[in-house]
Amino acid sequence: MFEYARAAVEGALAAGATYADARVVIAKAESMEVLNQAVESVGSSESAGIGVRALIGSSWGFYATPSITNTAARVAGERASEIARASAMVPGEPITLADVPVVQASWETPHDEDPFAVPLGEKVDMLIRVSKTMQDVEGIALARAGMAFYDTDKWFVSSQGSEIHQHIVESGGGYDATAIGERETQRRSYPQSFGQYATGGYEMVRLWDYEGNAQRVAEEAIQLLSADVMEERETALILEGSQLALQIHESVGHAIELDRILGWEAAFAGTSHLELEKLQTHKYGSELMNITADATLPGALGSFGYDDEGTPAQRVDIVKNGTWVGVLSGRDSAARAGLPPGGMVRADGYSRLPMVRMTNVGLLPGEGTLDDIIADTDDGVYMATNRSWSIDDKRLNFQFGTEIAWEIKNGRKGRLLKNPTYTGITPVFWGTLDRLAGEEEWVHWGTPNCGKGQPMQVGHTGHSASPARFSNVRVGVRA
Repeated sequence: MFEYARAAVEGALAAGATYADARVVIAKAESMEVLNQAVESVGSSESAGIGVRALIGSSWGFYATPSITNTAARVAGERASEIARASAMVPGEPITLADVPVVQASWETPHDEDPFAVPLGEKVDMLIRVSKTMQDVEGIALARAGMAFYDTDKWFVSSQGSEIHQHIVESGGGYDATAIGERETQRRSYPQSFGQYATGGYEMVRLWDYEGNAQRVAEEAIQLLSADVMEERETALILEGSQLALQIHESVGHAIELDRILGWEAAFAGTSHLELEKLQTHKYGSELMNITADATLPGALGSFGYDDEGTPAQRVDIVKNGTWVGVLSGRDSAARAGLPPGGMVRADGYSRLPMVRMTNVGLLPGEGTLDDIIADTDDGVYMATNRSWSIDDKRLNFQFGTEIAWEIKNGRKGRLLKNPTYTGITPVFWGTLDRLAGEEEWVHWGTPNCGKGQPMQVGHTGHSASPARFSNVRVGVRA
């Protein structure tokens, strides 16, 4: 496949590009969903093609084709250069690229069990059993379960001489139970509200013991119908790991994307409350807040060997002891900001232009356990599993809702509470972080549905988190 990528790059250079790179991508996916013990859908898809970037002056050009031939590849490169030349007619500062090593390399996701080799019947039957267990709990109206698997091969070639092959395997899924009362519905999900996804094989599904947790999940959905509604007040807030992962995604991950900070993504995804000149000085949170972007974590959904610009996967400090110190960048945005490239550029398939995306943006663990944090809390609430989220275009003001909560009194879990919400302002909220559980409860949560770009691209991102406590947070807000 390298020969086709080379042909695309050669076509772009011959048409006037000062730099070009190309990706041949062959991807397949499989998904299945069960509702109330009946198979709702089973799907599989495959795609293959070549995407080419060409740089001329101030502009990128991009062109993609599903035809994997030398002729089609060369024409795609020529078209990419034509688009770049036309775009460069609009005045702008010339784009330069930060240096990266020139390599010939290959990388594959570590995995034990090929998810596509596991019989379809075995996978569907397990989901049916999970659905039945939930539906057997009296009062459950909807019992849904699903899984999805991805297998992607990429061959990357740059005009600077890099040639990289990668094979990426991703697996995951989840389920939920919905109870319907007289005036409301309540839902409980597992392992998290979007399902839990990871880089790895079918072993990543087995890890979560779907069948062993189904009855508990359904029973909690029923219990929520008669639970007390959370009162509005200011109190200590303890967040379960997957909810904290989404908090990181929305109030940190998107805010630190350098294309947003530079205003390059303002049309669709908004901007950021962060200002580049305050890098190394801006106080993002408390001393316990240590955020990294680490694409090298085994099993995390945002892990790979090289990004779609050929930059090696790496760990980058983002927030250190509460101070903002790093960004998510690509070769062009890093050069503009005078920073080293972080290897954070990826595309949703061969037919989309690579852009800055989150890798594994996670909060490093502290010490102790969730039980320790609860025991250390005189008055507060513990919230788990996302139900809703809202955040402004600067990633500053937010409100989140979770599926379930418990009141904490004198170091013990008390009343079950329904329809829980909390609200805050990003640096103020993170400034109240005062307890953080340790590595034994640190999970690489996967977010498989991050949207960005025009046209829309769906990114797979990871967010490592353990349970944490925040002081003086407004909870129970209804308006």
